[in-house]
Amino acid sequence: MITARRATIEDAPELVRLRGVMLTGLNGRAPEPGQWQDAALRTLRRRLTDPEESLAAYVVDKPDVPGELAACVIGIIEYRLGGPSNPSGEIGYVFNAVTAPGYRRRGYFRACMEGLLSWYRERGVTLVDLKASEDGEPLYRALGFVPTSSPAMRLTINKPATTPRG
Repeated sequence: MITARRATIEDAPELVRLRGVMLTGLNGRAPEPGQWQDAALRTLRRRLTDPEESLAAYVVDKPDVPGELAACVIGIIEYRLGGPSNPSGEIGYVFNAVTAPGYRRRGYFRACMEGLLSWYRERGVTLVDLKASEDGEPLYRALGFVPTSSPAMRLTINKPATTPRG
């Protein structure tokens, strides 16, 4: 039986590495190294230190490469206003879901997801959202996820230009 463990601050660099693997799969090419990695590492190091934090990551280590992760998933708890179908307003959101090539189809990611879903249950979160890739959809359905009719939209706000001080 495969068991996922809760990630620690020491796993932060590997979580960032696997994020690159995930982005490569989504975009068809590897992301350019850069500030995004430093920012992700800072965020993970800050948020993985507090067990009561509203972010958790579950991981499975590579059995043949000490210090490297085979799979991971990260989840957060968002706090919104309650409504009839979710009185608490707490919503889980799953992201950074990835298994390294060469380690897929072994149950590693399922173990990570089951760990994260248990974490949500322990905190009383009853609604969990995610965006599924075509490859991931069958597993998510097997775990009980269903498609929603809510269309997602996004706005990118550009940073204001800075003026040189003279």
